[in-house]
Amino acid sequence: MTAPVVGYYVHHVGSGHRHRAQVLAARLEREGIRVTGLSSLPRPDGWAGDWVRLARDDGGTAADVSAGGHLHWVPRQHDGLRSRTAAVSAWIEAARPDLVVVDVSVEVALLARLHGIPVVAVVLPGRRDDPPHLLGLGVADVLVGFWPESADGMAPGLPDHLRAKLVPVGALSRHPVRRDRTDRRPGIRTVALLLGTGGHDIDRADVEAACAATPGWTWRVLGADRSTWVADTASVLAESDVVVTHAGQNALAETAAARRPAVVVPQHRPHDEQRTTAAVLARGWPAVVCGTWPAPDDWAPVLDRAASLDPARWAEWCDGAAADRFARVVLEARRRSGTGAAS
Repeated sequence: MTAPVVGYYVHHVGSGHRHRAQVLAARLEREGIRVTGLSSLPRPDGWAGDWVRLARDDGGTAADVSAGGHLHWVPRQHDGLRSRTAAVSAWIEAARPDLVVVDVSVEVALLARLHGIPVVAVVLPGRRDDPPHLLGLGVADVLVGFWPESADGMAPGLPDHLRAKLVPVGALSRHPVRRDRTDRRPGIRTVALLLGTGGHDIDRADVEAACAATPGWTWRVLGADRSTWVADTASVLAESDVVVTHAGQNALAETAAARRPAVVVPQHRPHDEQRTTAAVLARGWPAVVCGTWPAPDDWAPVLDRAASLDPARWAEWCDGAAADRFARVVLEARRRSGTGAAS
């Protein structure tokens, strides 16, 4: 008998979408369900299921990208858009998936639902009450947010009928949750700077000035360029006293899983994604939130303040069970759609 199939659309910006897909695929594999990735990103190492590589739709001339404000990105007469849309449709016809997880794209959610396929849609932080979001999230069977239920304010303005479908599962980290800090090196205070792959406005001069102004700290820069990229950040975070990071979901999940206090400098993202997250973190979570990159003379007190915070409350943000809750949401959506037995 052919194994049931679930699709997972992976947005190409940032690493969090891909990490979540990999974690969910591993969980569903245990249930005998194969996950097919749909993305313009290359197939990740170790991906067990199929992978449909989609054309990019963000190059060349882009005209009327929002279809008069009804959608987010559908550039008129774009070869890449036509190709990727046709590829998703062809895969749906051939694979007959039970459902598709969309992380994230209004257009892919609509496309899947127009083929009669149930949709589990990931909701990012920020204001998602514009007409395209209301349409795309509205057609989904269930919505998933990767923050704890206690983190009020992560989706401001979301209408009640969509909020009723939203399941906050907590932050999902690919790294296991650490239970202690016994691996810290005595006498040395260290900073891990997570810059990430989603883009940032922090340049080398900013970092060099911060390092020079904090002689009592050793900095380890991750993700500024290829020379500082580290695929597995767990060991670096484990050796750090403070993590300086943007407010992206993946970076925060890994910081929380490592149980390290943070300095959070939100970056500009559409729909105020990171600034919304930062505003929530400022309300008692183990993070010092800075609206902009601090001046050199401010770094020492900022790091000292962060180091004094108790990171234990990260256990509420990331308890290590988000992947299992995410899988249960997908399995339940599959069951409700009539394509799967209760798990």
